[in-house]
Amino acid sequence: MAIFFVVMLFLISGIALFWSANEDKTSANLYKIEINRVENELKNAGDPDYIPDLSRYETISGVHRYEPEDGDSFFSTGDSYHISDIDGRLYRIEYSVDLSGERKKVYKAAIISIGATILSLIFFLVYFYITIIRHFKQIAEYPGHLSKGNLTLPLSKEKNGIFGEFLWGLDMLREKLEEEKKKNLELQKERNVFLLSLSHDIKTPVSAIKLYSAALKKNLYKEENKIQEVGEKIEKNAGEIEEYISKIIKSSDEDFLDLRVQDQEFYLSEAISPIRDYYQDKLGPLGTEFSIDSFTDILLRGDRDRFVEVLQNIMENAIKYGDGEYIRMSFSDEEDARLITVTNSGCTLKESDMEHIFESFYRGSNVSARPGSGLGLYIARKLINKMGGEIFASIDGDLFKVTIVMHKMNL
Repeated sequence: MAIFFVVMLFLISGIALFWSANEDKTSANLYKIEINRVENELKNAGDPDYIPDLSRYETISGVHRYEPEDGDSFFSTGDSYHISDIDGRLYRIEYSVDLSGERKKVYKAAIISIGATILSLIFFLVYFYITIIRHFKQIAEYPGHLSKGNLTLPLSKEKNGIFGEFLWGLDMLREKLEEEKKKNLELQKERNVFLLSLSHDIKTPVSAIKLYSAALKKNLYKEENKIQEVGEKIEKNAGEIEEYISKIIKSSDEDFLDLRVQDQEFYLSEAISPIRDYYQDKLGPLGTEFSIDSFTDILLRGDRDRFVEVLQNIMENAIKYGDGEYIRMSFSDEEDARLITVTNSGCTLKESDMEHIFESFYRGSNVSARPGSGLGLYIARKLINKMGGEIFASIDGDLFKVTIVMHKMNL
């Protein structure tokens, strides 16, 4: 709206200047028009002594007929004149043109135009500062607050057509980080309480086992039935320790990431398009051939953003552990499901690793010195399972394949 207003002011200023220039041009050419009128009047009079009434003319100051006695002075007297030959008689038509008034009009119009331009520029700069620069300053400061952990400072809720959605996204990020921070603190607290409680519970059977083993070592028990009873108690305490260890293992394998999905519906193309755009740009400079087979678009049940995250995790896994020759995404149908398979060349994973690759923090025998956490495929499986789908992997020669099974929407 502001830009439209500025453009209109520039346009009006230009029209004013153009109009004034044309007005000045018309005034300057008026004497030619009046000379033509005088000539016509002399022709129509038919009287060689006729002199027109000059009061009806603005620029004509005199009309003189040539006489022999005038000589050369007829052609040299006066500042501005025009010689006309009318029916064989010469007439000198004198005229005067005063352009000072018109020039003043031009200067006035020019000043108005320049003033309107300056005001337009000032208005535009003020609008530019209010709508852009001020928000840039706010945005520039915000990442610093986030990096320092100042997550409770909300962004302004004012509406802005240019940065409104971006500011809203930053505020959503702040809320997400704040929620994650609280969640991590609660999780750390629960784990510490759990470990303290578990360590206290383990102390009892461990102490009992140490006492029984010391007694046996010193041959304090002579009777066979007593020795058997001590053995049974050691076995019982060892069983309790095993139960505690099982609790620790179970706790470490719980869904500590708190992955959430929304029960929605989306078209497959809505998830494939961002993957195609991103990885074509990323893999092109690396020399990796990336292809996506043609597919019929269908409606799937699940969370589109989470499904894109799953595809990204699989793609990153293919990039990290493949040989960089090619990565292919293919599609197939099975009953009421659509299968999406990502295949990468250069698989060096062992068959013995296959049953563990979807476990948390598991890294296969082919990791070498490559960085990673072992959570990519684990998160992918958790998300797909929460969306009611399945995911599995297979080795075909030197090819590694990860297949996602997503259920179609029944229309």
